[in-house]
Amino acid sequence: MNYRPIKVIRKDIYFRPDSRRVLARFFGLGDERSIKIIRRILSLSSEEVTSNLRHVLRNYTKRHRSITLIFTRNFDRIKHVLTQVPVTEESLSQEQRWLIGSYFTMEYAIESAALFNPSIVEDTDQTNLNYGEKRIVLSFRATGEGHVSSIVFRSGIIDENCNIKLDYIGNLVDKPDQHKNFVYEKTNFIQKLTELNCAPSTVTQTLINKLTDTFTYEELKRNIDEVRKSTEETADTKQFLNQAMWIAKSHYEMTFSLDTSISERVIFPVTDTERRGIEDARFVQFKTDEGENIYYATYTGYDGFGILPKLLITRDFYQYSVMPLHGQIANKGAALFPRKINGKYAMLCRVDGENNYIAYSEDISVWRDDVHRIQEPEYPYEFVQLGNCGSPIETEYGWLMINHAVGPMREYVIGATLLDLAQPDIEIGRLHVPLLTPNEREREGYVPNVVYSCGAMVHNGQLILPYAMSDYESTYAVIDMKELLSELTGRRL
Repeated sequence: MNYRPIKVIRKDIYFRPDSRRVLARFFGLGDERSIKIIRRILSLSSEEVTSNLRHVLRNYTKRHRSITLIFTRNFDRIKHVLTQVPVTEESLSQEQRWLIGSYFTMEYAIESAALFNPSIVEDTDQTNLNYGEKRIVLSFRATGEGHVSSIVFRSGIIDENCNIKLDYIGNLVDKPDQHKNFVYEKTNFIQKLTELNCAPSTVTQTLINKLTDTFTYEELKRNIDEVRKSTEETADTKQFLNQAMWIAKSHYEMTFSLDTSISERVIFPVTDTERRGIEDARFVQFKTDEGENIYYATYTGYDGFGILPKLLITRDFYQYSVMPLHGQIANKGAALFPRKINGKYAMLCRVDGENNYIAYSEDISVWRDDVHRIQEPEYPYEFVQLGNCGSPIETEYGWLMINHAVGPMREYVIGATLLDLAQPDIEIGRLHVPLLTPNEREREGYVPNVVYSCGAMVHNGQLILPYAMSDYESTYAVIDMKELLSELTGRRL
């Protein structure tokens, strides 16, 4: 049977990687080489220190906000080797500290390789707009040298005709301040270690006995140090204790400076659990039972060997809390529903890498038992695998789930499914043919033949679908909601 494809209007706007957007990050060389470099710097006369520092400031001050503060932070990260130089911190001038810090700073072009896998949400501020307009925030997965991924943002206004006008994109890219002040629950912490299958029983029990029902990062670190001293260090013991610290470091909070625009804020990997990338953030505006709005983003932390599903929480895109997700949703591609269902959080996920699942939980960070498979590949364009393209959208006819599917030639396409409002485990309808497939322009890139999204929204009766083109750059498309829902429900709306 021949099925009529849904009309898709591709917009002629592209979100492209910009190699001019650079982040100043720590340049670590190991203690031995660092000592040599510091000794060479300290051999300079005071006039030479001043001259070299002025040269650095002349070339880089306009490229970064508060460059001397960055130098100070990076000096602080290396100053532990000063006793081996040997020299004291107090004996160094401010110019010497800044110059040393500059040698342990490097620029990283966060978008030099790709800007892809976008999501879109409404901005917190919807004031002073014309009729039919809405302020929006777009998030992207940005990759640079070494294919390390981070989260970047763009803001703008979408007008009544669904045209997006982006705000000015700042070039003074900034990282947030990070704080490890999370309070851990012992039950969940030990359960996560068990899930990772890395816990020698005797050492586990020793650590469990030391931990209180709730504990902080510093308390855990102290207890682990005590266990190391009192236990024979085998390979298994070392792995377990390192894994415990690895999980602890995956909880943190971060704050951006108030003088940054959202396009200048970069969520860059800062912990061991994500040092090789923060991948595919799916942002959603969540409505609490009290009627408040919170922004959640599920993403995948990658350390070069394994993945860890994690959750970002923010109310204003300035302050964030970060925590790992526990339980069965250990695969990529988790996406929260925008509100609770029957008193529980609900999440789309993919447990086995092939089918679509839904999970329910009373705790937003723990997803253990209530997981159900809701979709298997059925049509030829999805025979390889299914996955979601972001959080589902609530309509009066059901939950609209935009999904990706993989078919012949490993071609990634975008489809759509309608789920029951009260029982999202029930599928009401699914497109028999893809909603969006890569055209000739879109099929060339870092990974050919891929269109992919991490979140859509509805505006003026239209589905606004931002999507990436072959893992290189992004654009967006507009689809009439009435036409799409008519096809999914099987009746004219």
